Amino acid sequence: MEDYILQVAREGLWLVLITSAPPLLASMGVGLAVSVVQATTQIQEQTLTFVPKLIAVFASLAIAGPWIGSQLVRFTHALFEGFPNYF
Repeated sequence: MEDYILQVAREGLWLVLITSAPPLLASMGVGLAVSVVQATTQIQEQTLTFVPKLIAVFASLAIAGPWIGSQLVRFTHALFEGFPNYF
């Protein structure tokens, strides 16, 4: 029973890391690009990075959304299939 719980927790944490990577990496890449542009043009507006990051995150979720959804469904299906063995 404990091994099953540890395995589910490990897989759940790994799933969170993998599924959050596309929007996080897109946001970091756009933030870096905008900060380089801000440094070269000496524009120090804090709100300038918000809209490009938001667009990049939504675009990455639109592109990677089906993959993320399939990973979540796979994990949930495996979790529900394992319940009868332990109750």
